[in-house]
Amino acid sequence: MQRYDPLVPPDPQTWLALAESERLSLVQTYHRRARIRLPNLKLHAVFHVIVENQIATGDEIPVKRTLERLMGENLDRHEAIHAISFVLAMHLNDILKPGATGPQDHSAYFARLEGLTAESWRREAG
Repeated sequence: MQRYDPLVPPDPQTWLALAESERLSLVQTYHRRARIRLPNLKLHAVFHVIVENQIATGDEIPVKRTLERLMGENLDRHEAIHAISFVLAMHLNDILKPGATGPQDHSAYFARLEGLTAESWRREAG
């Protein structure tokens, strides 16, 4: 894989065959070339990679289904990845709190994804 474009789904097998460092580099390069200014490019790329990894797993978890639903609600693929990343960031924040159930319990994340809509994302991002 030579280039990453969040508007074009990467082939799942090709994506998962790359080393994590290669995935991060591809995502960072995309954002640099697109001249998208970010407060923390590396952290932004990490979330892209996590979400793309989850999408590539297929139907095992609801991320791919959520992406497709959000795109059906008129978010482009890049925006949908950001919306899912936002939910993921909230989930990570929750599981890192003292007394949290632990990272092995993703039911709250999956429930938040099921409730995520383009409208709710636009309200949060706006």
